[in-house]
Amino acid sequence: MPVFSHRVKVFLAFSAIFVIWGSTFLGVQVALKSFPPFLLSALRLLVAGSALALFCVWRREPFPPIAELKKHAVCGLVIFVGGVVFVVWAQQFISSSLASAIITTPFWFVILDRPQWKFYFSSKWIVGGLLMSCAGVIILMSFKPGRTGSGGEWMQTFAILSMIIGSGMWVAGALYQKYRPNTVSVYVSTAVQQLSAGVFTMAVSLITTDFGKFELANATFEPVFAVFYLAIVSTAITFLAFTWLISFKPPAIVSTYAYVNPIVATLLGWLFASENISLIQLGALAIILLGVFFVNVPRYQALKS
Repeated sequence: MPVFSHRVKVFLAFSAIFVIWGSTFLGVQVALKSFPPFLLSALRLLVAGSALALFCVWRREPFPPIAELKKHAVCGLVIFVGGVVFVVWAQQFISSSLASAIITTPFWFVILDRPQWKFYFSSKWIVGGLLMSCAGVIILMSFKPGRTGSGGEWMQTFAILSMIIGSGMWVAGALYQKYRPNTVSVYVSTAVQQLSAGVFTMAVSLITTDFGKFELANATFEPVFAVFYLAIVSTAITFLAFTWLISFKPPAIVSTYAYVNPIVATLLGWLFASENISLIQLGALAIILLGVFFVNVPRYQALKS
C-alpha cells in the first residue's frame, strides 16, 4: 500500500506539472487583458507566497535564521524572475501557445546537471527522446501564427530570447535546491522564495511605467480570476509538486513537462482562444509525446527489473 500511495502521488504530481502548467500560458494571456506584466507577476507571486506563509504558520513550521533567509530570497529571485516574470513579460508580444513551445528547461537540465551526465548520455532512449521532442517543438513553433501584441519583429525576437534565458535561470535555481537540501520545509523555502521575487517584481512595477498602466475599472472578472488561478493553483501548489518530484527523480525526466505543456496550451488555445490546429501541428504534438515516452523508457525498464 505505501508503494501504491507513492505511485499515486507521483502520478498526481506529474499530472499537475503537465496539465496545470500547460494551462498557465492561457491564464497569463487572459490576465494580461487587465494587468500589466510586472504587476501581474508581482500579484501572482505575492498571493502565492502569502498563502504558503499562512499555511506554514498554521502548521507551526520553523522559519530559517536571517543568514539562510537571504539564501532562499536570492534563490527565489533566480527561479521565479526567470521562470515567471520573463515568461509573463514575453507574452505581451507572442501568443500563449508559442510561448509554451519555447520553454527550454529539458535542455538546460541536461547541460547544467553535471552529476547526471553519465546517466543522461549513456541512455540512447533519453538522448533520442530529447532530440525527437525538440524536433516536435521546432515544428510546432514553425507552423503556428504565434505573434501577437504591438511589438515589432525585434521585440518579438527579444521576447523569445528572454524566455530561453529565463528557462536557464529556472533550471539553475532548481538544481541548486536539489543538490543543497534545505534545513527548513519545502513550504517555508518556497514561501520565502515567492515573496522575495514578488516584492522585487512589485518594486520594478512601481519604478517603471508598468504600474501606471493599470486601471482598476478594467479589472474584469476573467483577468482577476486568472490572477488567482495562476497564484494559487499554478505557482503555489504546482511548484510544490515540481520541487517534490525533482528531489528524487532525474531532472531531465521531470523537465519533460516542457514538451507536454505546448500540447495542453495548443488544445486550450483551440478550445477557448479560437486558435486553429492544423494536421502539421497534430503531427508535431504526436512527435513530442513519442519523445516524452522515449525519455521515460529507462524508468519503465527499471520498474520491471
